[in-house]
Amino acid sequence: MTAIKNRKKLLLIMNPKSGVMLAPKYMSEILTSFSRAGYLSTVLMTEGRGDAREFTSEYAGDNDVVVVSGGDGTLNEVIDGLLSAGLNTPIGYIPAGSTNDFANSLGLPKNIFDCVSKIINGNPVPVDIGCFNGRYFSYVASFGAFTSATYSVPQNLKNIFGHAAYVLGGIKELTHIKPIHAKMTIDEGGGREIVREGEYVLGLICNSRSIGGILNLRSLDVDMSDGLLEVLMVKMPGDILALNDIAVSMLSGSFKSSQIETFTASNIKVEIEGNTHWTLDGEYEEGKEDCNIRTIEKAIQIIK
Repeated sequence: MTAIKNRKKLLLIMNPKSGVMLAPKYMSEILTSFSRAGYLSTVLMTEGRGDAREFTSEYAGDNDVVVVSGGDGTLNEVIDGLLSAGLNTPIGYIPAGSTNDFANSLGLPKNIFDCVSKIINGNPVPVDIGCFNGRYFSYVASFGAFTSATYSVPQNLKNIFGHAAYVLGGIKELTHIKPIHAKMTIDEGGGREIVREGEYVLGLICNSRSIGGILNLRSLDVDMSDGLLEVLMVKMPGDILALNDIAVSMLSGSFKSSQIETFTASNIKVEIEGNTHWTLDGEYEEGKEDCNIRTIEKAIQIIK
């Protein structure tokens, strides 16, 4: 067995309330696997919002790897903690949330012990991160219809129903859909800049191959380390036929409806109504009239 003084250090940050709360039940087995692989593990359990960010900022620099067990929100906090502290410690991810969009986009295993094996035997790969007015997001910044369901649906419903809870929450918003005027100044990279303006009901700016466990973005040829964010804007439908066209196009993953605009951007400035709230990786972000969103290319390392 590896001598204690020669062991690599591993920081495990776990959200015990994520998803169906399986990971805490297997804590002993998880730690045994890391110990056999030569790691000296420290475990910190989150109790509320901001804990994972604080733990990461304070302790990640003293460890060789940071392992996150939780959902996309917990991972977001760890990434924010790393980047805010100027750290580049490799991240191992055990997805345990309700939808796990980021993990699915990276092709990480769904089984806990397969994830542990990947962390032990895999290699760090660089991944882009988005920055929204100084706040980091790992896979999506969004506004408009259905987006509030990601932060307004109670945690116990998310745990029980998974991404179906988001659908149920989103259905409630159908009667409140209204157009949002937005002007976007888009930096496509290479010095190319264009302006788009219109009335929209939904905006997604993301670095992901799936959103909410429902939307499949693979047809957009997403590369999560190319320095570009995928942008998907849904125009205000004029009638029920247009709304149906949007729904079919989005749920099929084709995004070929004339009501949907798709493009890529390295940086994007969004001028929008100030009371338009956003979500970042499923967490609430207060609305601002000027939103500056940029890509931080290859900002983090994820073990896979």
